Amino acid sequence: MARIRLDLAYDGGDFTGWAKQPGLRTVQGELESALGTIFRTVGAAPTVTVAGRTDVGVHATGQVAHVDLDDTQIADLDRPRRGGPAPKGLNALVRRLNGIAGASGDVQVQRATFAPPGFDARFSAAWRRYEYRIADAAALRDPRRRGYEVWHPTGLDVDAMDAAARSLLGLHDFASFCRPREGATTIRTLQEFAWKRDVDGVLVATVRADAFCHSMVRALVGACVAAGDGRLAIDRAAQLRDAATRSSEFVVAPAKGLTLAEVGYPPDEELAARAEQTRARRDAATAFDPDGSTD
Repeated sequence: MARIRLDLAYDGGDFTGWAKQPGLRTVQGELESALGTIFRTVGAAPTVTVAGRTDVGVHATGQVAHVDLDDTQIADLDRPRRGGPAPKGLNALVRRLNGIAGASGDVQVQRATFAPPGFDARFSAAWRRYEYRIADAAALRDPRRRGYEVWHPTGLDVDAMDAAARSLLGLHDFASFCRPREGATTIRTLQEFAWKRDVDGVLVATVRADAFCHSMVRALVGACVAAGDGRLAIDRAAQLRDAATRSSEFVVAPAKGLTLAEVGYPPDEELAARAEQTRARRDAATAFDPDGSTD
């Protein structure tokens, strides 16, 4: 078997999240259906393993997945096709996936490469980085970006939002900012969380952690928005975190402003060890979920 790394981007607006679900259009479902078509004459359809399971309406510009192909499937990529010369090898895989799964234009495989030994898109990942975009009353609102930004009706204090965000950094129990899942831990290391305005005045959050639990990013953003419009004191965000219980003092932010921007991995020689370490954490009594479906 050869492990292939896939780098992906998608518009989450018309997908019911990443994970395959019967009768629903999902990113995983589209990719695996396309793989089944591509390799329909050479064995079972391959399955796709992803770095981070995004939820309904969440976008990605830097998603990573892997798929395992056997020698027969690899060789089939070089098989001559009707219509003259065509890409071969992994270039052929990218073209065919985009021609089938990407026919609607809302998911694209940007590149496919042979993964180094020990690579696992999910378990080898060291961190995931998300971005969240808000166009408040002070920002230049571009209707072409309305599917990727949340429009807030009033002005927001970016300094207050940034201060609230930075107060949440570190290794903590983020139960206050997570949708509970039975048996799963809510302890995470929030490595980076900051707000700034871009050249159009749009508020952009950068949020990076070793992993995220369900709804964590949008809840963190919601708390910062409450701080930005004066409904939540800056130091209250950390107090709510330390209380480790859900609060009604802020509202979870909408999904469409959220994008998975990047997945980070250790050096190639450390990939296998990282995957083993993460699997061990998953199998522990705390039921750590390394990719932490987020919305």
